[in-house]
Amino acid sequence: MGFAKYQEDIVSRFVNDTLMHQPSVPVSRQRPGTATAPTPPTASQPQKGNPKMSSLKKFAVPTPRPLPVIILADVSGSMSEDGKIEALNAALKDMIKTFTKESRLRAEIQVGVITFGGEAAQWHLPLAAAHSVPDLTELTADGMTPMGAAFSLALELLEDKDRIPSRAFRPVLVLLSDGQPNDDWEGPFQALCASERAQKATRLAMAIGADADEDMLRDFPNHIEAPLFKGHNARDIYRFLKAVTMTVTKRSTDTDPNQEDVFVVLPPDDDDKILDLDFD
Repeated sequence: MGFAKYQEDIVSRFVNDTLMHQPSVPVSRQRPGTATAPTPPTASQPQKGNPKMSSLKKFAVPTPRPLPVIILADVSGSMSEDGKIEALNAALKDMIKTFTKESRLRAEIQVGVITFGGEAAQWHLPLAAAHSVPDLTELTADGMTPMGAAFSLALELLEDKDRIPSRAFRPVLVLLSDGQPNDDWEGPFQALCASERAQKATRLAMAIGADADEDMLRDFPNHIEAPLFKGHNARDIYRFLKAVTMTVTKRSTDTDPNQEDVFVVLPPDDDDKILDLDFD
């Protein structure tokens, strides 16, 4: 055997031996005109979508839920006596200022003021987020005590799910009066108290002076620790609304602002911390 023939035989054996020991690779048979199926992604290949966006959603800050505070304020002519309307104005301004400074992580405190005096009740301050309220226009006292009309406005607001959505925390209704209602108040009062939303709301009330209708006002509150408050002078109005402010701000930062909270009662020696007004 010549050298060339010997070399050719060696190469042939090596190639045949290699082919015999290689794993067989299936040949894809595809009909003409058919689409090729996509290759499924392997573990090293990323799936479709943006994993970073999914991770960010887990840490997204939730939108705070509204916590409405609705004040029903008597501005009849008798409120102009003994500094009562001045105390009410000062207390409301301080209330809004305090609410503005509160954290809005869980709850966004909203404030609305309904006044009843003269011949009608009206929205002195339509319900709005406290931090968006400009300087409150001062209340003025004049005329009669159309309290029933104020109850109707409050009920209309509570039943309006556009202004107070279902996701809102329990509203707070605060009623202050120093006199007797002189309109047809019984029907609106009963309708308000019978409303499912008003029953879920926290309702607080203060009777100011000896001429207030305590029998009617006593039926308004529903807080187990806060029955009807009695104010004897203008300073008591300020103290009462300051206590309401502190109670609401505490609720707004609780783990569950819907839970019934303890009503904050100011100690007797807290007078030094109250704005020095002419409350004689």
